[in-house]
Amino acid sequence: MRSFAPVDPKRSLLMGRIRQRGTSAELIVGSALRELGASYRLNVRSLPGSPDFANRRRKWAVFVHGCFWHHHTGCRRATIPKTNEAFWREKFVSNRSRDARAIKVLRKAGFRVAIVWECLTSDPSRLRAKLSNILEPS
Repeated sequence: MRSFAPVDPKRSLLMGRIRQRGTSAELIVGSALRELGASYRLNVRSLPGSPDFANRRRKWAVFVHGCFWHHHTGCRRATIPKTNEAFWREKFVSNRSRDARAIKVLRKAGFRVAIVWECLTSDPSRLRAKLSNILEPS
């Protein structure tokens, strides 16, 4: 059972302004995919986990994860808020387990899956290398 702290109007306003789609990290990944000549669909809701980028025919999917929301291990952006810490810990655990289930189902269906962390988007050469690997059938 989740425990919710009283709603703080300022916090609610801040959290409401956080984008779910069309983030700067997603725009960078989309640009890199286009440079590599990949064709894709955005936010494919018919696939498990609604990958941010996917090509069903070529059987690949890319998830762009925010380091905070998906709690990137070892990343300085993966902080835990001090207010209502138990809620946030549970939230991060459930986000990661949901991600793992979706990836497992996609791989079982024959998809090549890549996770691009938000912090990786600041290094264009590493990003292109990661995306190149997922685009090439093994």
